[in-house]
Amino acid sequence: MQIEQIYTGCLAQGAYYITSNGEAAIIDPLRETQPYIDRLQKDNVSLKYIFETHFHADFVSGHLDLAKKTGAPIIYGPNATCEFECVSAKDNQIFELGKIKIKVLHTPGHTMESTCFLLIDENGKDTALFSGDTLFLGDVGRPDLAQKAADMSQEDLAGLLYESLYNKIMPLADDIIVYPAHGAGSACGKNMMKETVDTLGNQKKINYALNQPDKQSFIKAVTEGLLPPPAYFGMNVAMNKKGYSSFDEVLHQGMIALPAEAFETAAESTDTLIIDGRNDKEFARSFIPQSVNIGLSGDFAPWIGTLIADVKQPILLVVEEGKEKEAVTRLSRVGFDNVIGYLEGGFASWLKAGKETDSINRITAEQFSLKIKENESKIIDVRKESEYAAEHVENAYSKPLAYINEWIRDINPKEHFYLHCAGGYRSMIAASILQARGYRNFSEIEGGYNAISKTDIPKTDFVCQSKILNQF
Repeated sequence: MQIEQIYTGCLAQGAYYITSNGEAAIIDPLRETQPYIDRLQKDNVSLKYIFETHFHADFVSGHLDLAKKTGAPIIYGPNATCEFECVSAKDNQIFELGKIKIKVLHTPGHTMESTCFLLIDENGKDTALFSGDTLFLGDVGRPDLAQKAADMSQEDLAGLLYESLYNKIMPLADDIIVYPAHGAGSACGKNMMKETVDTLGNQKKINYALNQPDKQSFIKAVTEGLLPPPAYFGMNVAMNKKGYSSFDEVLHQGMIALPAEAFETAAESTDTLIIDGRNDKEFARSFIPQSVNIGLSGDFAPWIGTLIADVKQPILLVVEEGKEKEAVTRLSRVGFDNVIGYLEGGFASWLKAGKETDSINRITAEQFSLKIKENESKIIDVRKESEYAAEHVENAYSKPLAYINEWIRDINPKEHFYLHCAGGYRSMIAASILQARGYRNFSEIEGGYNAISKTDIPKTDFVCQSKILNQF
């Protein structure tokens, strides 16, 4: 028997590859399936099952393409209704895989079809729990994503989640290894640990949700502090339920190389968005006007999904040469399949063609330190509210990047302000969006709060609520 966690940091997502006696199962596969096919061939095993813990909201699964290429059935838990051929398993149903067994544990709460898969080894011992979004390390699945579909409140779903966890998961043995679908950084929970594997016994000790005195306390604990889900979540659920274009087709379409002239012509379409995936330093110096910078070096796909409302948005890419396939692939993972091409030769070809460029007014933390002593300009901190609460520049406003499409409307285009995040990645995203929408009355701070913290600029951990709310 072999269990391998295939973890994708950009999505904070774990897929699982399990083999026993010449047979394999894959749980919650990513959109691009060729790596799985290659691995099956290398190990000389046949794929017997594709297990899905639920209809994912934060990424598009590879279940359909994998089923078409291997003939393996797609298996969900109870209550799963697909618009393609799939198996909706029964609670406690057993699936045999080589010399081991996989048992279905229906655990509604995160969604109505949410299911954990319990691995029983060759000796009949409960060994591993693939917990999906039901149980994370340090947290549990948020109960507010499926409330409309289930015609239930988030409190109702939280109550179901309590029953699932306390009646089906908690009684299991402490030495069972927990393999969750996500880790820290995923928007599917609020308090996940950085670790991606743990024992169930340890989670019983340290997971706040598994240590509530009663059901009502649990409901309150898991529903408090939930941030609005990213806009793309609903569209990804629909794609996972209804189906989608094959990844091979999406990749073929996106890998169209456009010389500078053709790229410029394509960019002139009013509904086309240029995504520049270079790092923030390169982008700040020079970029194609109206481009939005979301660097491939960071959480590229999740930020695309958070900031762009429609997965059907036509996209043109500017990336380093050789990074084109990676960019198209990562976009497809969150359902953005309409990449219509990339700039051939990268940004250097745009410069060589003598095309128009733009730049961001970026200053150092030292320059910022001198500037704020000279005037009363506003300071906008685009980090998460929790980061701001821990420590921030005195009198700075908390305006998280995730909500820029709301707070951008409150900016006075005639009043100068300073913009920063933790290290420059998020503030450059914000700066590019602001500039693309006509705002040029700001200075973005290189190195963000990491650099600011080394200066003598006054800082505080006092949180003024008016600075967090939409009050400029």
